[in-house]
Amino acid sequence: MSSTQQDTVKVDLGGRAVTVPKGGLYDRYRMAPDLDAIARDPRVSGVDFFRRLPKTKVDSPIGATLTPNFYYAVSTARLTMLAPSRAIRGRLPGELAPLEVAPGLGLVSVMFFRYEVCDIDFYTEAAVGIAVKPARHGRLGFVDLVAALKNEHLASYVLSLPVSTEIAQVRGHDGYGFPKWVTGLDVDIDAHRTTARVANDAGGVDLALTASTPRQRAHPSGERVGSLTSYTTIDGAWHSTLSQTNVLSAGTTRSTRGVALQVGEGRMADDLRSLRPKRAIQFDVMTEGQLALHMPVPTSVPSASSALSASSALSAPSAQSRNK
Repeated sequence: MSSTQQDTVKVDLGGRAVTVPKGGLYDRYRMAPDLDAIARDPRVSGVDFFRRLPKTKVDSPIGATLTPNFYYAVSTARLTMLAPSRAIRGRLPGELAPLEVAPGLGLVSVMFFRYEVCDIDFYTEAAVGIAVKPARHGRLGFVDLVAALKNEHLASYVLSLPVSTEIAQVRGHDGYGFPKWVTGLDVDIDAHRTTARVANDAGGVDLALTASTPRQRAHPSGERVGSLTSYTTIDGAWHSTLSQTNVLSAGTTRSTRGVALQVGEGRMADDLRSLRPKRAIQFDVMTEGQLALHMPVPTSVPSASSALSASSALSAPSAQSRNK
């Protein structure tokens, strides 16, 4: 028996047995963490953000679980690009519309995540996502656009969301409806350098990123809290998933000359190419942050026909997924 097998245990998620680290946070707490114990982890700057977010028990496709899922030490990178709205609409369900910066131009992103300390243990993740208009009424698209570019309040539809661990794949795919699969995925982010590499099925490069980390600005816990709403379908019904990010140290640059994105061969590369991105306009890196990921809830999304009619009526600038 290998040391890897000796150091893992099997747990049940909605009838599926998945492997997790023995003695890890999930093995010990099953999503009901001891915040005092986690606060003593030198990688965690504090837990006050989580003390204000009580967990509740809910039923889900992966069985009864506690929500939200807490991420105590997180780093992220996001490269935002312009893409033709026509290409974007070709990948969106008819009920959703792209968030446009100008007529005919929308926003797509490549994102990388490193979850250092988390209720479901360490893992890394990457995404190809589309910025969409929130599925609701009565708010100007321009306000949504400004909030999106500031990373304050985003709404998205994800095409690709590979992860590095089995529990993250099962929870994300079965529980949230996200297009997740497990692959080799390395993400390293510090105050100087940001690198990421997503492997394809053959072990080659799907997507890879190398960049200088933008100058970081520190924020007290709770001062800068952003939100992301992601839309997915579960059993044919639309759901929205809320993610809240407590930003502790982050930076942004509009100059992307020092950012190198390698688009190789694989599922992420295919999804990105299908969006026909024109050029990068913004690079955001958070070297330190925290996150609360809520379980998806049913949401009202306009029908495809009404969404198309509303989109056609807009003449001024405004502002899931291929499952495994």
